[in-house]
Amino acid sequence: MPTSFNAKSPCLVIGEVAQAHDGSLGTAHAYIDAIANAGAGAVKFQTHIASAESTPGEPWRVKFSLQDASRFDYWKRMEFTEAQWHGLKQHACERGLQFLSSPFSVEAAELLKRVGVSAWKIASGEVSNIRLFDCIAETGLPVLLSTGMSELREIDAAAERVQSRGLSLTVFQCTSAYPCPPEKIGLNMLDAFRNRYGCAVGLSDHSGCIYPGLAAAALGIEALEVHVTFSREAFGPDVKASLTTAELRQLADGVRFIEQIMRSPVNKDAVTSELSPMRALFTKSVVVTEDLPAGALLCDSHLTLKKPGTGIPADRLNEVVGRRLSKPVQAGRILQETDLVA
Repeated sequence: MPTSFNAKSPCLVIGEVAQAHDGSLGTAHAYIDAIANAGAGAVKFQTHIASAESTPGEPWRVKFSLQDASRFDYWKRMEFTEAQWHGLKQHACERGLQFLSSPFSVEAAELLKRVGVSAWKIASGEVSNIRLFDCIAETGLPVLLSTGMSELREIDAAAERVQSRGLSLTVFQCTSAYPCPPEKIGLNMLDAFRNRYGCAVGLSDHSGCIYPGLAAAALGIEALEVHVTFSREAFGPDVKASLTTAELRQLADGVRFIEQIMRSPVNKDAVTSELSPMRALFTKSVVVTEDLPAGALLCDSHLTLKKPGTGIPADRLNEVVGRRLSKPVQAGRILQETDLVA
């Protein structure tokens, strides 16, 4: 990942696995392949160490798991060993993906330092975690800051912590609703963040559809993150807010298409000139409606407009009325300038 984003860089499309692997290492690896095949540029996980981030009394956001007695137990089941994280990182690199994972504790960040990440993605629940920021600042890596549950004063403070250390910052507009309705997507915040912090911006989208990401790409974001699922019938808390891998493919292709549009301003006359053969097929010419002798004075009833546009153009009809023929013509002839007396 570059140390900073700029308007000339392609938008980084991030496939967020989060908890979709449900604690299965094999499923986590399968997501890496699927996200790479879909054309994304990065895969993102979440690194949870239950004993470091949670307490046994942590409440459920959504009570979805029948096998975990508590949310603490769920986080415990989601853990991978350090060796397993190294394997996931290596697999991502082999597939040409940048490897990202959000740490939810200092201990998780220390683990990810040893594994190696392209940048630090900070979840909105960690925006005020001063110790976490101190830990990651030592690496000098770019920071991708989510804002899903954060007030502006908290985002201001977090941006200051990052930028005061000389680190590259990308602020993600995000609303922590799963799925997020269109009226809460907040694309207006993209320019607001760009102007407020003088940094790159991104969208972390939980809508469960491709439309917000495409709209944000047209607004020139530098990064786009979406949750990914193999199926809308899959198990997990984020399925309703996720894209299928097929939809991720559509999104990634759409982002690249939009980028090509945005960096290719059109000169209308030049493009029209290139379309001359097409114009000749679809535009119309001045055509005579009956047989006429040489010297005939053309009146409006003698003339009509028909395709193709290979003769005197239709918009010159009024100029032809009142002129004389230089030669006899038959009905249906597409008039040429040489058919008229100079």
